[in-house]
Amino acid sequence: MLTRRTILAGTAGTLGLAAPALAQCTPPAWARAVPQIRIGLLGGENEADRIARYEGFRKLVEDIFGVPTRIFAAGDYAGVMQGFAARQIEIAGLGPSAYAGIWMDTNGNIEPLVVTEEQDGSIGYFAVMYVRADSPFRTLEDLRGRSLAYADPNSASGYLVPRAELREAGLDPDRFFGRTGLAGGHEQAVIAVLQRQYDAGVTWTSGIGDESQGFTRGNLRAMVEKGMLNMSDLRIVWRSRQIANGPIAARKDLPQAFRDDFRRLLMALPTEHPAIFRQIERGNPRGYQLATHELYAPFVAMRQAEAAARRLR
Repeated sequence: MLTRRTILAGTAGTLGLAAPALAQCTPPAWARAVPQIRIGLLGGENEADRIARYEGFRKLVEDIFGVPTRIFAAGDYAGVMQGFAARQIEIAGLGPSAYAGIWMDTNGNIEPLVVTEEQDGSIGYFAVMYVRADSPFRTLEDLRGRSLAYADPNSASGYLVPRAELREAGLDPDRFFGRTGLAGGHEQAVIAVLQRQYDAGVTWTSGIGDESQGFTRGNLRAMVEKGMLNMSDLRIVWRSRQIANGPIAARKDLPQAFRDDFRRLLMALPTEHPAIFRQIERGNPRGYQLATHELYAPFVAMRQAEAAARRLR
């Protein structure tokens, strides 16, 4: 069973960290500086589902560390980013673009702890552009002059990466499409396309496994599992290069011992509490790997390029 003692002792050798001798459920020394743990949840999914998915994790964290743990479910990605900047959130699972934005906005006051490892051993996913299956659109070129729904301006797959790769291909995303808009989240963008409000949308997927089930992980898989989507109603017409999975990250101004303990908890989670792990990861990945800032440096560069392009407009 995953307990505070196993978190501190069982995985310390793997991480090369000393394991302090603390009793299970006794608040650790760092609790004086971190009297509560606030976990930020990105938008893209309706709030009730997000909170329900994370309740088991919230309770586990609270039970193991003996520190009150709360969920902060922001309406969009920007809410979590602002919460980090205002020091109102300690931990969050982030997309790579949101991580890069926080790193830029806080002068580096964020540390990636772990990154999700997929079933094939990779630590990446894909942005995909989709249309209704009964539409005439079969390629990206078919969408020239048509309408596109972005998920969120701080999403890598739902905004940043598609725009960056279109520019690399010599296409101006603001001119290639006849109309673009922000749907307010990944689920909302899919629904907008299904309801014919937009011709196409962009979202994220692991890109591995059974496409008819929404692949192994991602927004499409989550919507299929919730009965919100039948994959036969959509057609994927474009796929990005592989994108680094976003990290679970902590504020860097928090005690090192807190960050080390939380990293140990996360590394043990897939084997000790697989049901909770699958809930917070929205699918069935293999586990976690340790993460570093270098993995996300390209997204800092992409956000800087996007800002420069915006100034030119």
